[in-house]
Amino acid sequence: MTMRLDIVTLDGTETAGKVVLPDSVFGLTPRADILHRVVRWQRNRAMQGTHKAKTRSETSYSGRKIYNQKGGGRARHGDRNAPIFRKGGAYKGPVPRSHAHKLTKKFRALGLKHALSAKAQSGNVVVLNEAIVKSGKTSDLAAQMKQFNWGRALIIDGAAIDTAFARASANIPNLDILPCQGANVYDILKRDTLVVTKAGLAALKSRLTS
Repeated sequence: MTMRLDIVTLDGTETAGKVVLPDSVFGLTPRADILHRVVRWQRNRAMQGTHKAKTRSETSYSGRKIYNQKGGGRARHGDRNAPIFRKGGAYKGPVPRSHAHKLTKKFRALGLKHALSAKAQSGNVVVLNEAIVKSGKTSDLAAQMKQFNWGRALIIDGAAIDTAFARASANIPNLDILPCQGANVYDILKRDTLVVTKAGLAALKSRLTS
């Protein structure tokens, strides 16, 4: 079903018209398996993979044989760097590596459409006329934001974010802003409300339907 939304303004005095959300981007039936795969791909790419355990060649004990091979009535050992000893080297311990795995561009785009559709179906999509604060002051933007009950909100703008708006929003809790190219499944799903500017809506449509 085609969804029509009012275009709100930051001052909240009146609406700036209506807009139709394209079904090809916001009208899909969300699938949890697709969203899960894309979020898992994102989070694995974000992992640093810097965990490291020392092997027996890297521990600081002497490499001298600890006792005679025979005649002691004990198990045969070389030096105290063996994994069996306390503070010895780890056997097949973690080493620095990348946790990233591949996911095709088409599937990532599909996941983004499903995330946008999930927000639309839950009624948590807002279309904003423009994300601009002329003064660039946090206090001015915070005063305007009080009228909206957005909770944790993510604003998606067009190709570029207004510098003054980005500066003003930096210190407002639970408010984030991304350009269209930065829109991603994880950030969309973890916010309560998705706010898309008119420029952001046009950019998303161009990005996901081309």
